Amino acid sequence: MPSLENFIPIRQVMRSCRSGKNTIKFADSTGISLTGGKTLLTTLIFRKVLHRLLAANEQNVGLLMPTSVYGVLANLALAMDRRTSVNLNYTFGIDTINYCIRHAEIRHVITSKKVLERFPNLKLDAELIVLEDLRKKITLFDYLTGFIDAYITPIRCLEWAFGLDEIKPDDLITIIFTSGSTGTPKGAMITQQNIAENVASFVLHLHLADKDLILGSLPLFHAYGYTTTMWLPAMTGVKGVYHFNPVDPKKVAEVARKFQCTAMPTTPTFLRSYLKRSQPEDFASVHTLICGAEKLPSDLIDAWEAKFGIRPAEGYGTTELSPVVSTNIPKGRRADYKNWLKEGTIGRPLNKLQVRIVEPQTGEILPLNTPGILQIKGPTVMKGYYKDPEKTEAVLKDGWYSTGDIATLDAEGFIKIVGRESRISKIGGEMVPHILVEDEITKIVAGVKMSDTGNSGDAGDAENEIMIAVSAVPDERKGERLIILHRELPLLPEEICKNLQAAGLPNLWIPYPNDFHKVETIPVLGTGKLDLRAVKELAAKAAGQNSCYSR
Repeated sequence: MPSLENFIPIRQVMRSCRSGKNTIKFADSTGISLTGGKTLLTTLIFRKVLHRLLAANEQNVGLLMPTSVYGVLANLALAMDRRTSVNLNYTFGIDTINYCIRHAEIRHVITSKKVLERFPNLKLDAELIVLEDLRKKITLFDYLTGFIDAYITPIRCLEWAFGLDEIKPDDLITIIFTSGSTGTPKGAMITQQNIAENVASFVLHLHLADKDLILGSLPLFHAYGYTTTMWLPAMTGVKGVYHFNPVDPKKVAEVARKFQCTAMPTTPTFLRSYLKRSQPEDFASVHTLICGAEKLPSDLIDAWEAKFGIRPAEGYGTTELSPVVSTNIPKGRRADYKNWLKEGTIGRPLNKLQVRIVEPQTGEILPLNTPGILQIKGPTVMKGYYKDPEKTEAVLKDGWYSTGDIATLDAEGFIKIVGRESRISKIGGEMVPHILVEDEITKIVAGVKMSDTGNSGDAGDAENEIMIAVSAVPDERKGERLIILHRELPLLPEEICKNLQAAGLPNLWIPYPNDFHKVETIPVLGTGKLDLRAVKELAAKAAGQNSCYSR
C-alpha cells in the first residue's frame, strides 16, 4: 500500500487506476464492474463532457447520486475537473435540499434516473444533469482521446494538461452538509489534504491491504461513506463494492456474499437489520466491521459474534474531521490489535491527531478520566463552515475543533464518549448525560426481551427501529427534567425506574414514571441517527409544553 498523505487525492486515483488497470477496482449491485483502466477511462470521458456543460467559473457542483459505481465516477470526474463536489442529502425535505443548494451557490446538480424515479416530484433550485443522458453527448473524439489518456499518456502529462499539478492541499475537494440533527445544516469545507490524510491514516490504522474489498452502502452525502467507501478504494489498491440502499439488508448481504467483501463501514442501526435478515454465510468473509455515527451497543456486538463469529468494532468521527477520528481495531486485523481494542470506548485516535478534554465553560484542559468536551487538532480538521464565519469561530480555535461530545481520555489513549453537550441536562445542579440514561434503559429492556425470546440477537423491535430516546424539558423546581420517548416496552415505567435504581444510577438521573411517553416512532435521520431536533420537539409536545429548542 503506497504512502498517500503527500498526494492530492485525484492525482493518487489516476496512479492507482493505472497501476491496477487490469484488475477490478469498483463494482456494484446493478452488475457494473470496472477495472482500474476502465475506471480511469470513464472518469476522463465524464470529465470532458462535464467540462463542456459547466461554466468555467462554476466551482461548486451538486450531486444527488446513489451509492454506486456511477456515483463514485461522478465525484471523481468533478475532482478531475478541479470542481468542488457537494453531495446533497436526499433524505432531507425538499426545502432543506434547496437551502443547501442556495447556500453553496450551486447551479447544476448531477443526478441519475434511479434518483428521479424515486423522487418524481423533485423540484430543485438548480438545473439537473442526468448522468445517463451524458452518453448522448460523448463524441468519438472523446472516446479516442480518453482511451489514449487512460492507457498510454504519462500521468504527469495528464496532470499538467488538466491543471491538477496546480491544486493546493488547502483547496476544497468537497462541501459536506451536516445532518441537521440539531439545527439548520452547516456546510463543512473539506480540503484535499483533509481527505488524503484521513484515508492514509485509516489505511495505516487498520492495516488495510490490496486484498481487501470494502462493501459500501452508506450514502455518499454521509462523510463516513464519502471518505472510507469512495476515496479510500479510489486512491488505493483496496476494491470498492456498492449497494445503493443501506436499509435493504437482503441485498447488502447478497453483495457481501457474492464479492466476498472483507470490510464494511456501517452504523449500528443498519448492522442490526443485517443481523436479523441474513444467514451466517452472507457475511462470512467480512472480518472488519467498523461502526460509527452512533453508539455500538454491547448486545449487538455479542449477537453478531454469535451468528457470524467476529465482533464489530466501534469507531468515531464527525463531518468536520473528514470524518474518522478514532476506531477500535478488530481482532486479527493487525498483530498488535490487543493494544488498540477496548470495547466500550471509541478506540485510540488515528495517526497525527491530537486529543484533549476540556472543561465546557472555562476551556481548562482536564486530567485523565475526567469528562469534558472532546477537542481534536490535526490535518483532518475542516477549513471551516461555508459562508458561516460565526459558526466556524464557535467550534474552531487555534486549530482545535470542539466536537460538542462529552468524553474521557484514559492513560492508554482510549477515548470514551459519555454524552453530547446538546444532550446533557442540568438537573438539580448536576450534569445528567442523556446517552447514559438511554443506554441503561435499553439494557433493561433488551434483557427482558432476551429472557422472553431466548434469542440474543433480537433485542430490538420487529422492525429494528430505535426503541428509546431520552430528551428533557424545562422544570421550575430542578431546572430540567428527563422525558423518555419509547415504543412498546416489555416493562411498566415504574419497573424500569426500579431497575435503574438497582443498577446504581444517581437519583437525579432516574426519570419519573409519568415522564415516559409512548410514541409511534422515534424520529431518526436517513443515516439512522436520532433526529435530535425532532426528538426535542416531540418530547416537549408529549410533556405538554412548547418546544424550548433553539438553534
